[in-house]
Amino acid sequence: MSWGTSRGLEKSCYYSVTPGKVKQSCLRVFNVTGMAEAHQAVGFQFTVTPDGIDLHLSREVLKHIYLSGVTSWIKRAIRFKNGILTGVYPASPSSWLIAVIAIMSTMYARIDPSLGMIDTIKRTLPVSDYMTVQTQTVLSAILFATGLWLSLILMLRYILKALLSYHAWIFESHGKMSFCTKLWLSLVKMFSGRRPLLYSFQASLPRLPVPSVDDTITRYLESVRPLLDDEQYNQMEVVANDFKRDEAPKLQKYLILKSWWATNYVSDWWEEYIYLRGRSPIMVNSNFYAMDLLYMIPTHRQAARAGNVVHAMLQYRRKLERGEHAPLRALGVVPMCSYQMERMFNTTRIPGIETDFVQHLSDRKHLVVYHKGRFFKVWLYYGGRHLWPSELETQFQRILDDTTVPQPGELKLAALTAGNRVPWARSRLKYFSQGVNKASLEAIETSAFFLTLDDEAHGYDPDKLRSLDLYAKSLLHGKCYDRWFDKSFTLIAYKNGKLGVNAEHSWADAPIVGHMWEYVLATDCFHLGYTEEGHCKGDINKGLPPTAKLQWDIPLECQEVIEDSYMVAKEIADDVDFHGCLFDEFGKGLIKKSRTSPDAFIQLALQLAQFRDKGEFCLTYEASMTRMFREGRTETVRSCTIESTAFVRAMQDKNTKSAQRLDLFRKAADKHQNMYRLAMTGAGIDRHLFCLYIMSKYLNIDSPFLKQVLSEPWRLSTSQTPQQQLNMVDINKFPRYVGAGGGFGPVADDGYGVSYIIVGENLITFHISSKFSSPETDSYRFGQNIRQAMLDIRALFDQNDKKEM
Repeated sequence: MSWGTSRGLEKSCYYSVTPGKVKQSCLRVFNVTGMAEAHQAVGFQFTVTPDGIDLHLSREVLKHIYLSGVTSWIKRAIRFKNGILTGVYPASPSSWLIAVIAIMSTMYARIDPSLGMIDTIKRTLPVSDYMTVQTQTVLSAILFATGLWLSLILMLRYILKALLSYHAWIFESHGKMSFCTKLWLSLVKMFSGRRPLLYSFQASLPRLPVPSVDDTITRYLESVRPLLDDEQYNQMEVVANDFKRDEAPKLQKYLILKSWWATNYVSDWWEEYIYLRGRSPIMVNSNFYAMDLLYMIPTHRQAARAGNVVHAMLQYRRKLERGEHAPLRALGVVPMCSYQMERMFNTTRIPGIETDFVQHLSDRKHLVVYHKGRFFKVWLYYGGRHLWPSELETQFQRILDDTTVPQPGELKLAALTAGNRVPWARSRLKYFSQGVNKASLEAIETSAFFLTLDDEAHGYDPDKLRSLDLYAKSLLHGKCYDRWFDKSFTLIAYKNGKLGVNAEHSWADAPIVGHMWEYVLATDCFHLGYTEEGHCKGDINKGLPPTAKLQWDIPLECQEVIEDSYMVAKEIADDVDFHGCLFDEFGKGLIKKSRTSPDAFIQLALQLAQFRDKGEFCLTYEASMTRMFREGRTETVRSCTIESTAFVRAMQDKNTKSAQRLDLFRKAADKHQNMYRLAMTGAGIDRHLFCLYIMSKYLNIDSPFLKQVLSEPWRLSTSQTPQQQLNMVDINKFPRYVGAGGGFGPVADDGYGVSYIIVGENLITFHISSKFSSPETDSYRFGQNIRQAMLDIRALFDQNDKKEM
């Protein structure tokens, strides 16, 4: 007996030779490893004899084929049904039947609600043996009722769109709601229908408005005033007014035209020019990370934790592809755009010479796992269903137990995705366009997502110095070759059971990943659970096919390119200075008691910390979302204002009384809140200026003003991570089941990147990044400055409370 494998044809063949006949069994397998075990791989057998062909079918394989087909058709049926529900929302399919019955009833009562339209439709229908006069009448009534029903749906949508264009509610003081807003909320609820699906509101969301040039220029000059001396400001004012008078009118007209035609006048250019056209490494510079639960590790078994979480992700993906998640809604009423969620799974950023593109595929049935330099393909379905957590644990444990060594060039292959984009694009065309390399790369790029079974242990440990810093760096860049940075996200499972996610940024923003991540962690801990020994619950299926190891044939030339990419990435990674700061002296609860926005409180603390750290103010970026508009992404809040700098200077002036400082603080906080609200409602500065700049490039219009605006560095870049979007976990009941948030790399060479998450009522976690190569920055020092700034601001309220008592 002999075993033969043809990898180029992706076939496994079993040959046995017996006297008088030749028996051959073949099954095409969809991996690049060649052959699985015979009793699982062989789907049919045929025997060639002098009497003819004797065909033998495997009942087990036919059963799986049947179940897979049934599952596939069920998916299609559910998607079709949900597509109809979304397409007719806020009406329902049953309302069509009601409309038809109502029209037919009026006809029997000899009342014509159509004002003659039914008769007009009737006259256009042909008369034949199959189309009697009575049939014509009934069909005409049904057509009229259908047209009336569709018209009502369009009218309801336009009414809802008009209602959702009202944003005065967001500018009202917290806890104070005007009569107009209460009436508006009631109308939105009434026209929103019942039990909406994920994409039900998409057609009713308003378009992002284009701000006026005058408003944008005025707000821009106001934002840079505290950063410029009188002479510099006067020069900027002249350049801005010249732009407003000369170039802006023409650019604005074209931009308004685009806003009428495109779904969103910003998002497509933002994705292309900010992300996909970037030729520098996306590792650290673009990708971001999300951490596991801060204090808890449900199990220390690496394979088990990965099994539960992957299964939870598959559950989330199934609901996502069917559109069954509830849409996220502000105040529980105002819907947010769900467009970005479409590309969460089965998505890869494909490198190009001049620009990358985002490849999104339909339902993928496998994922690719990286462990100690080897890549493995793991099927996610068995018998037409998702693998159970215990089955996934078995598959991952097989990979952990695999002792094979990496093939030449395989160990650091993923460093290609961490280095510069052009060498990666050229290598992909030259070395990965045919043979086993092409098949293996396709397996990675078409996978549902990427999983790394890391051989290190990370997580927050209060007894270990700077454990959160090392955890963050591992998630952000790892070893520079053990994450596939081009995938929509890489799930990282550490050997101690801790988890994390590294996400590519072009396809979506952090809240989208956070939405999925919170669902997954809650499902893992509170729904799936583990046995007493720490294994996944459920029986172990010993009949699963083995995992498939991807095959590579990487020439020496390509190995040199891989090494060059690795060295570029390693230099970037080694330069990242990270500090995770847990602030638990107080939190959201105390800040709200002082009648202040928690976000404004933290942003002013950051301004105070920045001034103490560097002795000067800087242009500050805070990310805000515009998802109340269709296909909205982000907008910038310029947190360094005239009011905030006045407050910071007062805090540094020992002669300023606490009452004056508190008054300046409240003015600065109110100013920040107003700017945040303007950004959320489409009246921000930076996306408008960005689009004007892109338009000037298309029209070959040179604008000194726009060049200067777009070249200004953001030395302090900040972002708040939303928490408890799904309300799946009650933090008061489970105080240790809190997320640690996530972070990103520094934006400027001499600046800081700060991400923060407000967890529950008494904890705020800061993720601070900078560069070791800058003598001006130190992440740990900045973290201490933030802590002290938070305490100093709180002291103002404590002193005020004592005086009032």
